Amino acid sequence: QVQLVESGGGLVQTGDSLALSCAASGRTFSSYAMGWFRQAPGKEREFVAAINRSGSSTYYADSVKGRFTISKDNAKNTVYLQMNSLKPEDTAVYYCAARDGVGWSRRRHDYDYWGQGTQVTVSS
Repeated sequence: QVQLVESGGGLVQTGDSLALSCAASGRTFSSYAMGWFRQAPGKEREFVAAINRSGSSTYYADSVKGRFTISKDNAKNTVYLQMNSLKPEDTAVYYCAARDGVGWSRRRHDYDYWGQGTQVTVSS
């Protein structure tokens, strides 16, 4: 089992940057592929970015490609989401998730553990 705690959310303006962190505890972090998802009010939780177990391969939703970067530090048991050029439509609660497997996935149901989420609000 693994516990996930996100941090780094906040209120920013359009065009600003924000860095989210997700600290993991419990079972060996390097055993997990990781993902970031987000959920805006009234909408379903959607995929944002994912990274494989070793951190060597990443995948992004089209809506964030070129603006967001996911990275994984197995020594620090932490996954990051660097968000640049933020837009109002990026406003959501951001969740990190862990998948007990080698490769990344964009499917919500492939993930075994979830954090509690951190709010990101981008004002226009």
